[in-house]
Amino acid sequence: MSYRVTFVCTGNICRSPMAEWVLRHHVEEEGLDVEVDSSGTGGWHVGDEADERTIATLQRAGYRSGHIARQFDDSWFDRYDLILALDEGHLRALRSMAPDEAARGKIRLLREFDPDAGGDLDVPDPYYGGRADFDLVLEQVEAAVPGLLEEIRAALKER
Repeated sequence: MSYRVTFVCTGNICRSPMAEWVLRHHVEEEGLDVEVDSSGTGGWHVGDEADERTIATLQRAGYRSGHIARQFDDSWFDRYDLILALDEGHLRALRSMAPDEAARGKIRLLREFDPDAGGDLDVPDPYYGGRADFDLVLEQVEAAVPGLLEEIRAALKER
């Protein structure tokens, strides 16, 4: 059975799809049995593609993209091994939706996996910004990937 990871941001068109496609690239490159997807805490963009600036940022960095936004559903906690919030607001929202302590234990902040993140574990929302804001999101996501991959490899070994 595949290890399942999901990323959660606000509308599922900027941060979480970017993180999804970056991690997909790395797990595919390593041949890891990992399924990766993403969703949002809100439903404003359900059915929309990723923001064009997200797609452009991914493409400039050599990543693929293909995404349709969806909203996280509280019935999905059993579906995932790891649920990664992109900021503290998403973390709180997910924890309030979690049906029990086991589900809450699956929820982490993405930047927890970046040893250089310091005390600021939020990935800032680039939606109202420009190219530099989207580039910063990509930089923060990529900085967390090595630690995240270590976590995933360890979990797969335990299976």
